Amino acid sequence: MKKCFRMLRSLLLLIMTVCVCSGFVVAGKGYEAYQKAIDAMSLEDKVASIREKDSFTEYEELPEIYVQAVMAVEDKRFERHVGVDLIAICRAVRNDIRAGRFVEGGSTITQQLAKNMYFSQDKDLVRKVAEVFVALDLEKTYSKEEIFELYVNAIYFGDGYYDVASASQGYFGKNPEEMSDYECTLLAGIPNAPSVYAPTKNPALAAKRQLKVVERMEACGYFSTEEAETVAETVSLVAGMVQ
Repeated sequence: MKKCFRMLRSLLLLIMTVCVCSGFVVAGKGYEAYQKAIDAMSLEDKVASIREKDSFTEYEELPEIYVQAVMAVEDKRFERHVGVDLIAICRAVRNDIRAGRFVEGGSTITQQLAKNMYFSQDKDLVRKVAEVFVALDLEKTYSKEEIFELYVNAIYFGDGYYDVASASQGYFGKNPEEMSDYECTLLAGIPNAPSVYAPTKNPALAAKRQLKVVERMEACGYFSTEEAETVAETVSLVAGMVQ
């Protein structure tokens, strides 16, 4: 019995050692990838290239409901974390282990911005580490409002729309500040999977995602139960008319 215990303990120590060593290797490669990306184009130049867009939308032009909807469904601790959400990462790792594959990333809005600015969409650990380094740089250099502003001006909304103004004009024929609560919650749900949730492609799935956004907003305290029900009723009505 003691011999089995010693063998088990040795095996666990070996596994832990391998995991730690592998972690250092991945972290080192991630830092190299981060440094290479920054050397190719500085963070300041990347930010400037986003702000130079003709369709660039400033934070003050975004409806409060839209901002809240995005945070509720993408990163509910956005205003409190430093670019990386350890709680979300632990939850994502747990779910990935259960599924036996990458099903959840745990990325914050800041990390998603970093990815869109510098890296591919491939799910790769080295890229994830590099993304974290860029996210930390963003949080050190820019305010939360600036980061959010850059994020919605650099993400893909489907149908060839690569920023919030283009998407708002394309889907609703209006500027972002003119969006209704219904339109805000619809637009907030699309970037998670633009090819799936674009309302022109899959209106039923877009409505289902929108209801998830409304549900998250209520859970986060941005909507009262009555407000959530009102928007949800509109979503169901429009979805029924489309079908």
